[in-house]
Amino acid sequence: MSAKTSDADAQIRQAIDRENPSTVIAFEGFDGKAVFLIAVAFSTFQLWTATFNPLSSMVVRSVHVGFLLLMTYALFGFRPEAERKRVPWHDWLLGLTAFAIGLYHYVFEVDLIQRSGDPTTTDLVVGTIAVALVFEGARRIMGLALPIMCGVFIPYALFGRYLPFGLGHRGYDLDQVIDNLFLSTEGIYGTPTFVSASYIFLFILFGAFLERAGMIKLFNDVSLGMVGHAKGGPAKVAVISSGLMGMINGSGVANVLTTGQFTIPLMTRFGYRPAFAGAVEATASMGGQLMPPVMGAAAFIMAETIGVPYSEVAVAAAIPAFLYFGSAFWMVHLEAGMRNLVGLPRDQCPNAAKAVVEGWYMILPLAALVYLLFSGFTPLFAGVMGIAATAALILGMRIVTTIGPMSLRVAFWVVVGLAAAGLWRLGLRTEHLAFTMVVLLIIPCLLFRGGRETLSLVVRSVADGAKNAVGVGVACALVGVLIGMMTLTGLASSFASTIVDWSGGNLLAALVLTMIACIVLGTGLPTTANYIITASIAAPALLTMGVPLIVSHMFVFYFGIMADLTPPVALAALAASSICKADHMDIGWIATRIAMAGYVVPFMAVYDPALMLQSGDWFDVAYILCKACVAIGLWGAATIGFFWTPLSWAARVYAAATSFLFVVAVPMTDEAAFVMTGLFLLWQHRQRRALATAPA
Repeated sequence: MSAKTSDADAQIRQAIDRENPSTVIAFEGFDGKAVFLIAVAFSTFQLWTATFNPLSSMVVRSVHVGFLLLMTYALFGFRPEAERKRVPWHDWLLGLTAFAIGLYHYVFEVDLIQRSGDPTTTDLVVGTIAVALVFEGARRIMGLALPIMCGVFIPYALFGRYLPFGLGHRGYDLDQVIDNLFLSTEGIYGTPTFVSASYIFLFILFGAFLERAGMIKLFNDVSLGMVGHAKGGPAKVAVISSGLMGMINGSGVANVLTTGQFTIPLMTRFGYRPAFAGAVEATASMGGQLMPPVMGAAAFIMAETIGVPYSEVAVAAAIPAFLYFGSAFWMVHLEAGMRNLVGLPRDQCPNAAKAVVEGWYMILPLAALVYLLFSGFTPLFAGVMGIAATAALILGMRIVTTIGPMSLRVAFWVVVGLAAAGLWRLGLRTEHLAFTMVVLLIIPCLLFRGGRETLSLVVRSVADGAKNAVGVGVACALVGVLIGMMTLTGLASSFASTIVDWSGGNLLAALVLTMIACIVLGTGLPTTANYIITASIAAPALLTMGVPLIVSHMFVFYFGIMADLTPPVALAALAASSICKADHMDIGWIATRIAMAGYVVPFMAVYDPALMLQSGDWFDVAYILCKACVAIGLWGAATIGFFWTPLSWAARVYAAATSFLFVVAVPMTDEAAFVMTGLFLLWQHRQRRALATAPA
C-alpha cells in the first residue's frame, strides 16, 4: 500500500471516529479489556448520577470531562492512524492524569467553594494542565481547526488592553483566566459540558441500546416494505430509514455508518452511481440531527441556552425536519425519473406491517420517550426511563423467547408485574424502580439458555454509548473555553453589533452572512461546536433584528448541519466514501445538490415563524407549509433538471426564480409565485402529453 493511500485511509478513519469512536478497531489484550471496562464504568457513573443525583453539578461535570479525556487518550493517538491496536504508556499516563484532575473538584469541593474567586497556586497549576489536556484531546479527535479557533481567545483575554481597532478591553491576568476556565461554570465546565453530562450522554446511550436491540433492521424492513418497489426505491429507502434512525441517535456520521452499510450497496446494485448513492445516504443521515424526538446534541444545548423545555425545540424542528426529508425524497425521485431507475421487485420487499408486528416491543421505549418529553418531564428523566425501558425489554424478551410454553411466558410477566407493583408500594421513585427492575431481570438471565449472551449485549450497548459520546463531549468542553472568554471580555455583544452593521440593518443580508459563517465554520468543526459558536456570535444579531429567539437559534443550527455536507471536509461524505468507494469530494458536491432544496427552509422560517409553530394559527401553519412544499418542489426541479419531463436551462432558471419568490415573502410575491407555478405545471403537463403521443 502506498504512503498516499495510507494517509488517505488514516484521514477517513479519523474523520469517522470523530463522532463515532465505537468504530475504532478493537484493541488487543490488556488494552482492549481496559478500554472496555473504562467505557462501562463511564456509562455506569452517568446512569448512577442521573438516577440518584448524589453529587453536585460541578463535580458531575468535572468527572464527566475526566472520563471523556481518559477515553480520548486511550482511543486516539498523537498522530492519525489507520489502525490502533494498543495504547502506548504515555497515552495511558496522559489519560489517567486527566481523570485524576477530573476528581479534583470532588476531593476539594468544600475548599474550592470557600476560596471561590481566590485560587491558590495549586489550583492554577492543575487548571492549566486541565485546559491543556482538553485542547490536546480535542486536537486528536478533531484536528487543529477547533483548538486553534478556541485557543486564540485566551491570549485575546490576556492581552486585550494592547489591541487596536476597537477590539481592545481592559485585559485579564492569568489567574483570572484560569479561574474562569477551570474553577467556574463558564469555561470547560460550562453549559455545553453540563448538557453533555446531563442529557446528551443519556440519549446517545439510549440510541446505542436500540441499535444493539435490532432497531436498524426494523427500520430498514419498514422502509423497504413502504417504498422499496417504487421508482428509485432503493434511494427512497435510504431517505426513510435514515430519517427513522435519526429519531433515536441524532448523529449524522453514525447514521451513515449504520444504515449506509445496507442502503448504499442496495442503491448501486439497482443502477445508482456510487457517488450519488453515497451522497443520498450522507444527505439523509445528516437530517437525523433535525429529527425529533432525539435530535442532535446541539438541540439539547440550544434548549439549555435559550431557557426553554427541550420539547419546544423538538416541536419547532418538526416541520423543518419533515421538509428536509421531503426535499431529499423529492430529489431522489426526480433523479430516478430522469435516469429511469426502477425499484426492487415486490417479492423481494419485506412486509412493512409484518416487520412492525414482529418488532413491536422495540418501538415501546421510543414511544415512552416521546410521551415523557412532550408531557412536561425533563430530558434527564425521559432519558433515564428510556434506557431502563430498553434494557428491561431486551432482557425480558430474550428470557421469554427461551422459556417455550405460553403458560410460562405469561407467568413470567405476571411475576415481573407483581414485583414492580410491590416495589412501587414501597415508595421507590419511578427512575429507581425502573433500574431495580432491570437488576431483577438480570438474575433470570443467569438461569436460562442464552442468558449470558443477552447480558453481554446489554454490557456492549453500555460500552458503545460511552465511546460514541467522546467526540461530542470533548467538543463541548473545548468550546466552553471560547464561550468563557467571550463572556469574560464581552466580545459576543461586539460581534452581534458588527453583523448588524455589516448588513446595514437588512435582514436578508444578515441571514446570508450568518449562513456563510455557519457553512465556513462547519467545514472544519463538528456540528455541535459550530452551533455553539455561531449561536454565541450570530444568533444575538438576528434577535436584535426582530427574529424570534428560537427561530434565530434554529437558523444557525440548521445551517451548521448543512455544513457537514459541504466540501472540502464534508464529514458525512467522508463516512459514506468508506462504504461506496467513491471520492468524498464528488460525494460532497452531489450531496450539496441533493440538499439544495432544503436551503430555502430556514429562510422561509425567519420570514414566517409559523413554519416553526412560533406564530399564527393552524391556517397560517398550513399555508406556509403548502408554500414551502411548492418552493422545494420547484427548487428541486431546477437543481436536477427534471420535473415530469427534462428541463432546459431557461426552464430551470424560471423554476428557481419562482421558488425564490416564495421565500422572499414581500407583498404580491406569493401571488406572483403561485401564478408562475400554475403556468409551469401547465407547460410541463403539455410537454408530458407531447412526449407520450410522439412516435417512438
